[in-house]
Amino acid sequence: MWHEILLGLLQGMTEFLPVSSSAHLVLAQAALGWREPSLAFDLLLHVATMAATLLFFRRELCVVAADWFGGWFSPPRRERPGWHYGWAVLAGTLVTVAVALPLKSTVERLFASPLAVGCALLVTASLLEFGTGRRPSGETGPGGATTRRTSVGVGLWVGLVQGLAAVPGISRSGSTIVAGQALGLSREEAFRFSFLLSLPAIAGAALLQVRDLGGMTAFLADLPEGWLPGVLVAFLSGYAALVVLRRVVLEGRLRWFALYCALLGSGAMVLSLTGRL
Repeated sequence: MWHEILLGLLQGMTEFLPVSSSAHLVLAQAALGWREPSLAFDLLLHVATMAATLLFFRRELCVVAADWFGGWFSPPRRERPGWHYGWAVLAGTLVTVAVALPLKSTVERLFASPLAVGCALLVTASLLEFGTGRRPSGETGPGGATTRRTSVGVGLWVGLVQGLAAVPGISRSGSTIVAGQALGLSREEAFRFSFLLSLPAIAGAALLQVRDLGGMTAFLADLPEGWLPGVLVAFLSGYAALVVLRRVVLEGRLRWFALYCALLGSGAMVLSLTGRL
């Protein structure tokens, strides 16, 4: 049971904090001899973190859904932000799928390489350091231009970054938040869009896992004995991570995570090159 609880904690915290959950799983398996979670348990952990995201952004999701679906029947509602937001999420999701699917075999090979994961963590550290220097929410940019509204164009670029973040060691949350800021979104908006864009991707990955499991009987048989506490821990720690990350992003303190990723990535590379990992 304790193994499942630790996996749930690892999934919940690192899925949302900009430190790459996949990197931590790879390094934990290599350094501590952790076994990879069963497919059914891994599926439930992702469902738990997705539920935490739905709860955290429940108000935003209701507004976007009402505006986007309402826009099909009421042209005036197409002027509302939620209509554009819905199209941005859809565009970003399509690009994510187009980028991530061809990378699937490469990504699977990288999961076996702590050295590659260490290199990718250094990329994440660089991105987070770059994001630390972005202007605060609400501040005007060069020439007096204010922060940008989420649009299809923003969705396409952030979706591209999300697809590339399938590489273990590159933080999905960190890279997409920084990408959003680089495109002119405020810190608050970049944080929000990053996680609303993640929902279709997580749901799609979960559906693929369901298909691979081969039915409910196989799913139940694949669950470990202590799966329920692990799932609850993943949900609670995931929600807590969202609370923490929102504050970190709004206060422009991504540098702390950049330092962490740099140290972890450098350590993984050194240990891998010396044969200790």
